[in-house]
Amino acid sequence: MTDAAELRRRTQELLAAHPPGETDRLDFLRARFDAGLAWVHYPEGLGGLGAPRSLQTVVDAELAAAGAPDNDPRRIGIGLGMAAPTILGFGTEEQKRRFLRPLWTGEEVWCQLFSEPGAGSDLAALGTRAVREGGEDGDWVVNGQKVWTSSAHLARFAILIARTDPDVPKHRGITYFVCDMSDPGVDVRPLRQITGEAEFNEVFLTDVRIPDAHRLGEVGDGWRVAQTTLMNERVSIGGMRIPREGGMIGPVAKTWRERPELRTHDTHQRLLRLWVEAEVARLSGERLRQQLVAGQPGHEGAGMKLGFARLNQEISGLEVELLGEEGLLYEDWTMRRPELVDFTGRDAGYRYLRSKGNSIEGGTSEVLLNIVAERVLGLPSEPRTDKDVAWKDLAR
Repeated sequence: MTDAAELRRRTQELLAAHPPGETDRLDFLRARFDAGLAWVHYPEGLGGLGAPRSLQTVVDAELAAAGAPDNDPRRIGIGLGMAAPTILGFGTEEQKRRFLRPLWTGEEVWCQLFSEPGAGSDLAALGTRAVREGGEDGDWVVNGQKVWTSSAHLARFAILIARTDPDVPKHRGITYFVCDMSDPGVDVRPLRQITGEAEFNEVFLTDVRIPDAHRLGEVGDGWRVAQTTLMNERVSIGGMRIPREGGMIGPVAKTWRERPELRTHDTHQRLLRLWVEAEVARLSGERLRQQLVAGQPGHEGAGMKLGFARLNQEISGLEVELLGEEGLLYEDWTMRRPELVDFTGRDAGYRYLRSKGNSIEGGTSEVLLNIVAERVLGLPSEPRTDKDVAWKDLAR
């Protein structure tokens, strides 16, 4: 079994063969993946060594000390946190070897085509249709619309769920695909946010052909496959790896230390409480990541993502209040389509506005509260009248 000493040895061998100061960034990332040091808990040949997830920190520390380049989760977070574990859990060997390496190195950006104008919180009600042509091995032709798609304007590939059987209840007639965003019929249009930028998009799919070789899982089993994506999404958002005073609490604590004239007794007490809560959330996220088996998270991520949204909104509100008039300033509302998803960047005004989306993206707080209540606490489910009704007979 691979242990910490073995990982240090392998990392030093990588650094010796590919000195960071002399090696192209992309070449180094490719070599790291091939050495099994990308995500050590993944299988050998797929960027890992089948080692415990907790040992990833050993590799990361060695590489950071050597000044080695790394990938950027802010740009490829959907691929890393959602597409990769789903491909690992449900993909064929050919799919794993085709998609995982360029996904990890950042050569191919991914997006998520799940939500629709009429199917957001009730995602299983989605209406985008995929119809197979030419028998069991034929292509699928997809028509429909998706919305709130982060990074679709940058993405080469998308994870997509579409309805393949309207004659069964809504959770059963869904199939999961990989969609090539460069294919004819894919139309990406920006959605401008309250921050002024268009980080999100709406995506129109018109007669888009997807080969059956790009299907993940069985036909009609897409909802089960999608649950892997959604649970990993909540972990990747709510349990992201950050240092102490990383994330939203960092700028507020920095302002508090450097500008004593802004302090009041009330804001002092609130900052102390939120600092402690942020540190508890950070440590809880670290523990959650170490407990995970690759691709198979539980519902704990729903609780982590709930806390992430609440904390970000409370902390950003405190920051604006602490800064007073300065907190109302905002540098630029110019329409832009950013390359990074950055919850904490830029100024206090940006952080305050951007945090409002945290309780919507990755599952609304209301839906996540139901998940925690029913699947973690074991409370009774809310009454449902559509559970056994064919999707085509549902009111829309």
